[in-house]
Amino acid sequence: MRIAIEHQIVHRPTLRGRAVVQMLRLTPDNSDDQTVAHWRIDVDCDARMRSGRDGFGNAVTMLYVEERVDAVTITVTGDVLTSDGHGIVRGTNETLPPALYLRGTAATAATEAIVAFVGEAVRDCYGPLAMLHALNVTIHRRFANDGQAAAGLLGSEEAGPCDLAHLFCTGARSLGIPARFVSGFVAQADAEAARPHCWAEAHVEEIGWIGFDPAIGLSLTDTHVRVAVALDAAGAAPVAGEAWGDTMPLTEAGQWSVKPLP
Repeated sequence: MRIAIEHQIVHRPTLRGRAVVQMLRLTPDNSDDQTVAHWRIDVDCDARMRSGRDGFGNAVTMLYVEERVDAVTITVTGDVLTSDGHGIVRGTNETLPPALYLRGTAATAATEAIVAFVGEAVRDCYGPLAMLHALNVTIHRRFANDGQAAAGLLGSEEAGPCDLAHLFCTGARSLGIPARFVSGFVAQADAEAARPHCWAEAHVEEIGWIGFDPAIGLSLTDTHVRVAVALDAAGAAPVAGEAWGDTMPLTEAGQWSVKPLP
């Protein structure tokens, strides 16, 4: 599938008129089932950009804006060619061992309620792959259309795809299976615009990393464009940074357009 992506984010420093530095995780990498045909990042002010990688191996762009601005508009455009790997993720840039992704975070804490939920979901399963598929389907059926119920289990006010991905990671790790959070895009043929999406990947010995999207209850498909991975959403955030000389975080408002092309 050929997917055209238009992604615009407007950042307004909490304290206006300060110079800004930001880390952008907005550039997808090539893999066996994902080829970036074209990708461009533009900003609406005088800025310097430097490419690199973060600790998880994600492609990042450091953005430096020295002039005093009230807002910075970041526009990303690109075309990505995808194929269906039946959920298996191959050819990615791996800098860390899978075992690191057994580590929990504040956003993926394994509470007694979550452990009990996971135990019930995989009760009749044998082997890690069967347990992961059962967990993915159970989260989708139980919570994808009931954000309030998922929020109650997670102890949050609302629950969306990000929270479902966190729940999947927490559940997989509680079973002793490495799992990581993934940020990216998903194409929807029947929608004119779609927000960036998030899902999870789990590592199974002798297979490797496998993508699971609990928001749809399926494995990764050719409609997904993979951008960044981390232990949780904070580490895979599309934009991270703050105004120079200020410890207050930046606020964000964005518009996204993700469309599959013939």
